Amino acid sequence: MEKRWTIKASADNELIETLAEALNLDKNLCNLLVQRGIDDFSSAKQFFRPSLDELHDPFLMKDMDIAVNRLAAAMRNGEKIMIYGDYDVDGTTSVAL
Repeated sequence: MEKRWTIKASADNELIETLAEALNLDKNLCNLLVQRGIDDFSSAKQFFRPSLDELHDPFLMKDMDIAVNRLAAAMRNGEKIMIYGDYDVDGTTSVAL
């Protein structure tokens, strides 16, 4: 199956220019932001610097309580903990954190 990219039409140029100037960012990036509904300084600030209360509850993930308890037990017992991640961007980023 051949994959095809679908690219949205450019957003309103005036809005892009205003946002690019306000954020001191490239117009191409601002075009993407506007296409995603981020069209003013405050919404861009919230997108780039979200607050902690906007994060999802990690305990919504299946068996998170089991993982937390196991890590806590390993720390209490002085056990070594191996951290493993794959080689894509989210894997290396999560291991680094």
